Amino acid sequence: MADIKYYDVILKPVITEKSMSGMSDKIYTFLVHPDATKTQIKEAVEKMFEGTKVKRVNTMNQDGKKRRRGLVVGKTARTKKAIVFLTEESKEIDIFEGL
Repeated sequence: MADIKYYDVILKPVITEKSMSGMSDKIYTFLVHPDATKTQIKEAVEKMFEGTKVKRVNTMNQDGKKRRRGLVVGKTARTKKAIVFLTEESKEIDIFEGL
């Protein structure tokens, strides 16, 4: 297993209608490193965003999609999503303001 630093864990936020509606309840969705664990994701969110306290983390692995180019069949890269639930007294994450 590779040594993943906290700043390599979170790749980018997921901006969809469903993830944006969960922000009012302090639920945020991120694309994360495929080898990251739930404890690493929790630690990364608490270190990267000051004043946040994570209650729990749900993760889901997504396999790559099949793509064809003529007769050649390949797959895209696999990804991992993390749904982060913050506690009630936690601050909100600032990168989502104004969206």
